[in-house]
Amino acid sequence: MTPDLHLLLWTVVLTFIQVVVAVLAATAEVGLPTLAGNRDGRIELTGFAGRAARAHRNMLESLPLFIALVLITQIAGKANAVTLIGAHLFFWGRLAHWLIYLVGIPWLRTLAWAVSVAGLVTIFAALV
Repeated sequence: MTPDLHLLLWTVVLTFIQVVVAVLAATAEVGLPTLAGNRDGRIELTGFAGRAARAHRNMLESLPLFIALVLITQIAGKANAVTLIGAHLFFWGRLAHWLIYLVGIPWLRTLAWAVSVAGLVTIFAALV
């Protein structure tokens, strides 16, 4: 497996950990019966649970882009040092984004998000 694919694998692991943390935090805030119910009404999570859920949703918005770019580089045979730098920027940016989001530091969170976006742009630039 190439280093780019290793980072894709670890990004999937990170996404899984994010959903587990979000579910555990939501369970602690509103209780398992509420989460296990039909949820016909909107559940408003606040504090840590709300930040964990929003951080996970944010990851889900960018994850398909990262998956697509990494797989395209592999299929096209264009994985190289530049795409690996992009994959590192994305992974470490997303990890920092999640941790900073959980703690609740807005502007620093945005900076970490921008690092992950720079990773996507770097991979894309290596493809075109």
